[in-house]
Formats: sequence, C-alpha cells, structure tokens
Amino acid sequence: MNEFETNLLSQVDQSRQHLEVASRAGHEYEAHLHGARIRDLLEMAARHGVDTSDWVDPALLDAVALGN
Repeated sequence: MNEFETNLLSQVDQSRQHLEVASRAGHEYEAHLHGARIRDLLEMAARHGVDTSDWVDPALLDAVALGN
C-alpha cells in the first residue's frame, strides 16, 4: 500500500469511528455527515484505482443515509 492509499484508509477509519460514536449517541445528522465524508473518500480512492472493497461495510453507510 502506498502513502496515498495509507492516508486515505486512515481518514476512512477515523471517519468511521466518528460515525459509530455519533450513531451510538443518537446524533443522526452528525452520523450522516461522517458517512458522507467516507463516501467522498471512497469515491476519491476509486478515481485513483484503489480497491476499497474491504475498507467499510456498505451496510454501515446505508444505515446513516438521510431519510432512513
């Protein structure tokens, strides 16, 4: 894994942790924002050909989409 991928993964992990804390606390909007950040990071990784298939459980992101 190169430095770019390592940095992205670190940011995804940090955002996932914040998302989980916000979800447990019942802060739906804050959890949504962290989910959106994760989606942005995963999209950036995909644009650069980085395989992120095992970085985040898609069900976690689906659970924090606004309107659910």
